[in-house]
Amino acid sequence: MTNPEQMDEQSTPDTQQADNLTTDELNTDEAVTVNGGDPAETGSATDKTTSELAELKDKYLRLYADFENFRRRTAKEKLDMINSANEGLLKSLIPVIDDFERAKQSMDSTDDITAVKEGVDLIYTKFTKTLESKGLKPMVSKGEPFDADLHESITQFPAPSPDLKGKVIDEVEKGYYLNDKVIRFAKVIVGN
Repeated sequence: MTNPEQMDEQSTPDTQQADNLTTDELNTDEAVTVNGGDPAETGSATDKTTSELAELKDKYLRLYADFENFRRRTAKEKLDMINSANEGLLKSLIPVIDDFERAKQSMDSTDDITAVKEGVDLIYTKFTKTLESKGLKPMVSKGEPFDADLHESITQFPAPSPDLKGKVIDEVEKGYYLNDKVIRFAKVIVGN
């Protein structure tokens, strides 16, 4: 194994070695060669790298712009959908409103209470059928076991019979499902 200092002493002063760490200024006509490459190849490689970088930057900017446009468009569509979500329901309720207006007019002009009552019952049936066709279902609570996921207990009374203990005795306000999701909890009285 040889010592590096000994190798420097053995080298002859007549031989000049290339010094890669010189600080001499380069002539502007000279091209710097890297790893023994041809100066023409080095220039085209940097041009190629620069053009690839510009191309990738352009692709990135276009992709970012497309994403921003997509985000804005979906936000606008979502807002439009929210604003017009009830349109179908409201269109189907307009005939029920018309029936109510006719019933009000007939109430003012007639003295027959049974006919008015029948008319209101028909309108109520039409109204509930319309809501059911849109997915609204009433909740059956009376006599069912109390369930905190479906019911809201207003108060507790002593159960009239032992089998009604922990069950719904009375329903103060009906609960409703919309497509199997609770949209209003039933307000109930629970047997204690």
